[in-house]
Amino acid sequence: MNHDIERLFIRQACQDLVLRAAACADAGDAQALAQLFAEDAVLQRPSGDALRGRAAIGAAYAQRPAGRLTRHLVTNTLFDFADEDHPGALSQVLLWSCDEAAEPGPHGRPAHARELVGEFDDRFCRAPDGGWLIQRRVARFVMFRDAT
Repeated sequence: MNHDIERLFIRQACQDLVLRAAACADAGDAQALAQLFAEDAVLQRPSGDALRGRAAIGAAYAQRPAGRLTRHLVTNTLFDFADEDHPGALSQVLLWSCDEAAEPGPHGRPAHARELVGEFDDRFCRAPDGGWLIQRRVARFVMFRDAT
């Protein structure tokens, strides 16, 4: 297969992983989220804590506070292919949250005052079935704003 076409397929598969991980986190599906990571993956959270392994990632995300709704808006994903076996991507993330118990109005539920802008710095690896998984993710916040 043409090298450029192969890269497009890899890029699309990895982009889907990034978006699916955000969707799983927002849905509160910790186990589905964990399955997107390699068995020995490392996920460094914005707090600096490193989760090592799929089981640790699933367990940590299962501790999400009940009733917390989030939306990760992921955009501007840039890929690099410095290592053909472990492509990387840097995505910009806007994180909004609210309480599920808040009464929804015509515009939805009121969001928390804090808006967070961050990044996902990802490295991917081949899965045993030939697909792709997240091998390493560094999630960090870059800036925030508290609404007044």
